[in-house]
Amino acid sequence: MADRFRTWALAAACAFALVACGGADKTAPVAKDADSGGSLKGDMGPPQGPDIKAVVTAPPMVPPATGRKTPARVIVELDVVEKEMPISEGVTYTFWTFGGTVPGSFIRVRQGDTVVFHLRNMPDSKMPHNIDLHGVTGPGGGAASSFTAPGHVSRFSFKALNAGLYVYHCATAPVGMHVANGMYGLILVEPPEGMPPVDREYYVMQGDFYTTGKYREKGLQPFDMEKAIEEHPTYVLFNGMEGALTGDKALKANTNETVRLYVGNGGPNLVSSFHVIGEIFDKVWFEGGTRYNENVQTTLIPAGGAAIMDFHVEVPGSYMLVDHSIFRAFNKGALAVLKAEGAERKDIYSGKEVDAVYLGDRAQPSLAAVEKATEAASTGALTVEDQVKAGQALFAGTCSTCHQPEGQGMEGVFPPLAKSDYIAADPKRVPNAILHGLVGKVTVNGKDYNSNMPPMNQLTDDEVANISTYVLNSWGNPGGHVTKEEAAAIRAAKPANASEGH
Repeated sequence: MADRFRTWALAAACAFALVACGGADKTAPVAKDADSGGSLKGDMGPPQGPDIKAVVTAPPMVPPATGRKTPARVIVELDVVEKEMPISEGVTYTFWTFGGTVPGSFIRVRQGDTVVFHLRNMPDSKMPHNIDLHGVTGPGGGAASSFTAPGHVSRFSFKALNAGLYVYHCATAPVGMHVANGMYGLILVEPPEGMPPVDREYYVMQGDFYTTGKYREKGLQPFDMEKAIEEHPTYVLFNGMEGALTGDKALKANTNETVRLYVGNGGPNLVSSFHVIGEIFDKVWFEGGTRYNENVQTTLIPAGGAAIMDFHVEVPGSYMLVDHSIFRAFNKGALAVLKAEGAERKDIYSGKEVDAVYLGDRAQPSLAAVEKATEAASTGALTVEDQVKAGQALFAGTCSTCHQPEGQGMEGVFPPLAKSDYIAADPKRVPNAILHGLVGKVTVNGKDYNSNMPPMNQLTDDEVANISTYVLNSWGNPGGHVTKEEAAAIRAAKPANASEGH
C-alpha cells in the first residue's frame, strides 16, 4: 500500500513539474476562474455618456441586448396598473400589474449601470404599491424607497453590481396578496461581455393564483386569501392567463435555431419543475446566476427565483413548456407551446407528435367559441348552437384521444359515441359518464365493452353541459341539450356504476 502511494505521489509530482516547465499539452483547456468577483467587481466606475432610457417589453418579448462596453445611467419607467383581465376563457380576475401585464415588463441593463427607477401608480388604482428588485443591493431591494400611493410617482436609484437574472415584485403589505395578484417580473443584468448570442429570446414567468371559484368557473373571480395561505392554488399559469402561450399565441422558432428562455417564478408559493417536452436544455444558468449546467431535462425554479436556458431546435413540431408537477400542467393551466417550423429530420426523430395528445383543448388555435358561450350564458342568450360550438372545442381536448375525433371510439376498447343506441336510450347518460365515469360491462350498438372510464369531474358544470350538448347533436345522435343546472344536479347524484378512476 505504501509503495502504491509513493508511485502515485511521484507521478503527480512529475505532472506538476511538466506543467511548471511548460512541458504539458498546451492544447488542454484551462479552467476558468471559478470566482466571478460578485458585487466586489461590479462597480465599474461612474456612468459614461448620455442617459439611456431603458427599452422595456411586455411578455413574452425580450428587449435587445444593451450592446455597451461601458456603464451608463439608465432610466427605467414603470407604471402600476390595476385592471380586470381574463385568467381563462370566460373567467376574469382583477390583476395588479407592473406595466399592465402579468408578468410585468422585462427590464434589461448591464452590470455596472446606475439605474434610475421611476415607479408611477395610476390615479385609478385602489391600493398603494412599491417594488422590490432582487437585483438591487440595499435593504428592501428598493421597496422602502418606492412606496407609492395612487396618483403618485416615486424615484430611486441603484447600481447593478451583480450580473444575473432577477425577479422583482411588489412588497407592500400584505405582500403575498400583492404577489398573488400578479405583481412580479424579471430584470436581466447582463455581464460586461453580454449574453452569448442566440437566434430567439423569450420571457416566460410562472405564477400561482387563488380564486374563490373552482378551476375554470366562469365570471369575475375574487382573490381567496384562505386558499393562498393554505397554498392550494386554483390556477398555476405561465404569463398570467391559461392559454397565454398556446394556439395562435404560441412561441415561434425554426429548426437549426437556438432559443433562449428567460424563465421566472413569481410564486407566491410554489416551486416550479420547469420542463420542455421533447427538448433537452443544452445550457441552464441555474438560479439565474452566472454559471451554467449542461444537458438538463428539468430545472427547479424556486418562488422568487429565475433561470436562463438555451436549446437548439433540430426537429419541427410543437414543444410543450410545462411545470412537471404534472397535474399543474393539465389541470391548473401551467402549459405553453413553442411551435418550430422546418424540414423533418427523420434521422433524429421518426415523426411529428400529435399536438392533441399533450395539449388537450389547447391544441385548438383558440377557444373563442367557449368564451362566446360564456358571454351568451351570462346574458341569458345561450343557444344550442353556442353550446355545440363550445362543446366541440372542449371535446377535442378532453375526450377525443379515447373516443376519437369523430366519436368512432376504439374497437373492443372504447365504445363509439357516434350513432350510439346507448346514448339514444337515455341522453342523460352522456353527462353522467362525464361526471362520474363508467365501470362495468356496457353494450353499445350490439357490441360489449368493459373498460373503465375515469370521471372528468374537474370540468365545470357549463363545460359538462356544452360537451354533452355537442355529443348529442353530432354523428347521428338524437339531439337535445343539457343545461348547466342539469349538470349540477347530475354531479350531486352518484350512480351505482360510477368509476373511482382506476
